[in-house]
Amino acid sequence: MAPGLLEIRPAVDDEHRRSLRTITEDWHDTLTFYLNGTKVSLDTADPEVTLLEYLRGIGLTGTKLGCAEGGCGACTVVISQYNPTTKKIYHASVNACLSPLVSLDGKHVITVEGIGSSKSPHPIQERIAMGNGSQCGFCTPGIVMSAYALLRNNSAPSELEVEEAFDGNLCRCTGYRPILDAAQSFNAANSCGMSKANGGSGCCMEKANGNGCCKSTTADFDAEPAKRFTTPDFKQYNPEAQLIFPPALKKHEMRPLAFGNKRKRWFRPVTLQQLLELKSAYPSAKLIGGSTETQIEVKFKAMAYTHSVYIGDIAELRQYSYHDDHLEIGGNITLTDLEHLALDAVKHYGEERGQPFAAIYKQLRYFAGRQIRNVGTPAGNLATASPISDLNPVLLALNATVVAKSVDETIDIPMLEFFKAYRVTALAPDAIIASIRIPVFAEKGEYMRAYKQSKRKDDDIAIVNSALRVRLSTDNIVEDCTLAYGGMAPTTIPAKKAMAWLKGKLFTDPKTLEGVMGELEQDFDLRFGVPGGMATYRRSLALGFFYRFYHDVLSALPSAQKAEVDEECVAEIEREISKGYKDHSSAVAYEKKVIGKEQPHVAALKQCAGEAQYTDDIPPQKNELYGCLVLSTKPHAKILSVNHDAAMDIPGVIDYVDHTDLPNEKANWWGAPVCDETFFAVDEVYTAGQPIAMVLATSAKIAEAGARAVKVEYEELPAIFTIEEAIAADSYFDHYHFINNGDVDKAFKEADHVFEGIARMGGQEHFYLETNACVVIPKPEDGEMEVWSSTQNPTETQAYVSQVTNVAANKIVSKVKRLGGGFGGKETRSVQLTGICAVAAKKTKRPVRCMLNRDEDILTSGQRHPFLAKWKVAVNKDGKLQALDADIFNNGGWTQDLSAAVVDRATSHTDGVYKIPNMYVRGRICKTNTVSNTAFRGFGGPQGMYVCESAMEEVADRLGMRVDKLREINMYKALETTHFRQELKDWYVPLMWKQVKEEGEFDRRRKEVDEFNAKSKWKKRGLSLIPTKFGISFTALFLNQAGALVHIYHDGSILVAHGGTEMGQGLHTKMTMIAAEALGVPQDNVYISETATNTVANTSSTAASASSDLNGYAIWNACSQLNERLKPYREKLGPDATMKQLAHAAYFDRVNLSANGFYKTPDIGYVWGPNTGQMFFYFTQESLWLKSRSIHSLATGLQDE
Repeated sequence: MAPGLLEIRPAVDDEHRRSLRTITEDWHDTLTFYLNGTKVSLDTADPEVTLLEYLRGIGLTGTKLGCAEGGCGACTVVISQYNPTTKKIYHASVNACLSPLVSLDGKHVITVEGIGSSKSPHPIQERIAMGNGSQCGFCTPGIVMSAYALLRNNSAPSELEVEEAFDGNLCRCTGYRPILDAAQSFNAANSCGMSKANGGSGCCMEKANGNGCCKSTTADFDAEPAKRFTTPDFKQYNPEAQLIFPPALKKHEMRPLAFGNKRKRWFRPVTLQQLLELKSAYPSAKLIGGSTETQIEVKFKAMAYTHSVYIGDIAELRQYSYHDDHLEIGGNITLTDLEHLALDAVKHYGEERGQPFAAIYKQLRYFAGRQIRNVGTPAGNLATASPISDLNPVLLALNATVVAKSVDETIDIPMLEFFKAYRVTALAPDAIIASIRIPVFAEKGEYMRAYKQSKRKDDDIAIVNSALRVRLSTDNIVEDCTLAYGGMAPTTIPAKKAMAWLKGKLFTDPKTLEGVMGELEQDFDLRFGVPGGMATYRRSLALGFFYRFYHDVLSALPSAQKAEVDEECVAEIEREISKGYKDHSSAVAYEKKVIGKEQPHVAALKQCAGEAQYTDDIPPQKNELYGCLVLSTKPHAKILSVNHDAAMDIPGVIDYVDHTDLPNEKANWWGAPVCDETFFAVDEVYTAGQPIAMVLATSAKIAEAGARAVKVEYEELPAIFTIEEAIAADSYFDHYHFINNGDVDKAFKEADHVFEGIARMGGQEHFYLETNACVVIPKPEDGEMEVWSSTQNPTETQAYVSQVTNVAANKIVSKVKRLGGGFGGKETRSVQLTGICAVAAKKTKRPVRCMLNRDEDILTSGQRHPFLAKWKVAVNKDGKLQALDADIFNNGGWTQDLSAAVVDRATSHTDGVYKIPNMYVRGRICKTNTVSNTAFRGFGGPQGMYVCESAMEEVADRLGMRVDKLREINMYKALETTHFRQELKDWYVPLMWKQVKEEGEFDRRRKEVDEFNAKSKWKKRGLSLIPTKFGISFTALFLNQAGALVHIYHDGSILVAHGGTEMGQGLHTKMTMIAAEALGVPQDNVYISETATNTVANTSSTAASASSDLNGYAIWNACSQLNERLKPYREKLGPDATMKQLAHAAYFDRVNLSANGFYKTPDIGYVWGPNTGQMFFYFTQESLWLKSRSIHSLATGLQDE
């Protein structure tokens, strides 16, 4: 999907073509770089291809596509290069999804495949794998490469440097602890054999009176020389044993480059004069430094920059020089280099005069991720003129000078005059930002601070940022000031009224603070509906920043009275170094020969080495086509017309598929359990992002261009978006279930207190790192198809592909190797894309591949259901709950999908862990014009628990009672029954609650928190202990079944197939352990190749936290059959006989060495309405202490992870 049709113009117009040719006629057209140690020369490079697309195109698929905008880090590679700023080789972690090929010339590209393999891993790869730092594994290659870059630049990093190395990498599965644990094994303390952590007397860096590092020749200490430390299980890390920087690149001559085609031309000047001449000849040329914004515009906004100039290799633009009154930096110095330079500048000028550089450093620390800072530049920040740039307010507050150069002149532009309008600057069309002069402060009387507020501390764009500066006289009169803000207007702006009011005022007078606050309200009178939203919050942030600044300056003034200073608001809240603890002994009592023991993920080393194959890593098929969806842009509208003629005129576009290509009208309908959704919209669309058609082309880029060219005309209709709007419009799906136990009306009449409230819970994006993807391969006979899909539900995929192709299911093979995360989002929603691609494959008789962009995936895949609950609680004075009545609504979106089962599970979990004798809860699904929401981890359970705990918090507050006390009073006891009348067997929540309180000294910490909060005005601490239970089983009875197939081969190796999919939860690992335990063989003897419908049929989706139980028991059943057949041979050959010997003997006796296993969950079968039957097989239980510790109780662990 793409925004709309753009006219493709020539790369250079006729007027400028001659002068450009004159300038660039002697420029070279061959890119030369090294890739994993091998020289590469490209003289036919595609100018529109990114480094990521190039790498994956040549088969290096370890580098992944996660977001295409530099936000997730899955595509991280290392580019080693000579840095003209530092005059050293620097190994830069970069986002391959943003990097243009032209930026590689003269550099060494290192990918995850280049540093090690699963057979011979790099120490980083090994430690992350063995330390359980990889689950789904899709993000892992990028994380490995970020760690690799860190160690190549600094072989003994500090704890903080290790932690910050990953600020540009996201992991959806692990929670980061095992990743950081593995990475911290390389930090300076842990890698030193003398460190206390490693049993030594203390590393020289740890000692308070240490005289320097032991590696230094001047270090003075009396201990034995330290040795590089590594645990016995890990490879030694040797910083010298790395891919060398190719010697040929040290002699590489950076020559100007010019290459491209009719659609796009790239130029790479290597001198400032070449750049100025080129810019003079073609002023509208797009200058590219790090491409951190431009590539996003190209990818997601369909911007067509036909003439681009890469300026990252112009050494003159990456220099700096110290002067008495300013520091001049090249406009294209990288933000990483600027970070280091800022710290050096503070040392050079001293803390007072160097305050501007301290402010710059502070803002850059949390500016995007390291990968972005390695390529981003200050000139790029200024030229793009983003109103929420973190750097621009600092430069504005300093009124720094932008030195703009063109062929004809050099002019100085003060920062206060630089920004003209939204994304518009004072820079002339033919000029470039050559350098920036940053003023230095006076010795005394000048103060500056910078602030930023975002939704999270690291790697996030600002909501509001600011840089505030004042210069005071000796008697504290404000002589000059600049109050610069970002996020408050279309540009970074000064607060002019507040600045005018502040000048000449006595800074220490409290009335000054009051006056400035009043003027700031006038400066920033944001109204409701302002772009970006959050008008009130943003205004309060602007005022809050000045309040902090005012008191920070007061605290630094010699004449200030400490009583006047609000010390609490001054200090920055910094996130501490991450830490966590895992109890490795808790599962020892349950260990058997194989199961119950700690084992790394069976594919962990492959994931860390980039060898693990995901759907889009499958090699291209012969005559393969790429699909791109045409998606609706309206939430509710009639389709008046769809015209795809322009798309078909694009070279490389092969075909167009829509509902008319289906075998019949009924084939267009899909959904589970209610078929109320269409693969293709027909006459009306009911949500933005609803598929209308698919364009097929010879490449993904051409398919995207084709989809943009499809013109759809709409007649908009009224739309419903929220739960409240749906309730008001009586817009519901037909599903209505309730659980009624006891007599709530009587309880409300007799109780001491009755309280009512509303609980709201928003949606949540799944954000699996691998977006939905599939490869559909039609076979030449009988309509057969092989379908590879990133799905949790191969059988449903098979069924709907069968439907849309009008072929029996026995001719459709649905396969899954592994998923890059699922979390419920691929339980049903993956079917939509696969079904459409199957239609396309059948029509064209060619393989069809599609991997959704992140924006397409979010638009089409749904999310966690938003919930609203209206509750009413009866409680007595002693805190005993008497009744709960609740109406629970979820936002199902435009179709029902799994919303019924989600709201059902919410109603069954609304009791939390509390005995409420009278309960009546009702669940409804709201029908809205939003994307159809779907399964998400917990599947309604967390929403039900949230409703319960929200009520508990409010009831406790109304009673004047501690909520943890209220929880204790009402907690279920063993063998009591829930509101759905299920007896609680193996009930451990009260015990875990007691244990976590005692071990964590909860009461002491609770007291400390209360005391702190009583004294603290601005900062508050929280402490919460939440007990939970979660029912294990599908609520749909028929889904609680599984099959398995186990083969034993001549050599004693064992192949297992089962119906579950591996998506990072370690399912295949646990299944191989079960088979190994059952058959009495080492785990290495057992292998699972893939999940496929031609090996195990009629499978349930991998969901409901039930897959280990269902598939594990099915495998055990199959192995039991095989053990029975092998029993005579074990008796004959003895207990030491290997499986190879047993299998060999059995084969020659014509014994079947294959077995089908089956399992169905016993004792369950709940009936809604009458409230009878057992709903769940058992409950997982947990007591979670927020941010501190958690204790879990599950069934006997198959694997201690």
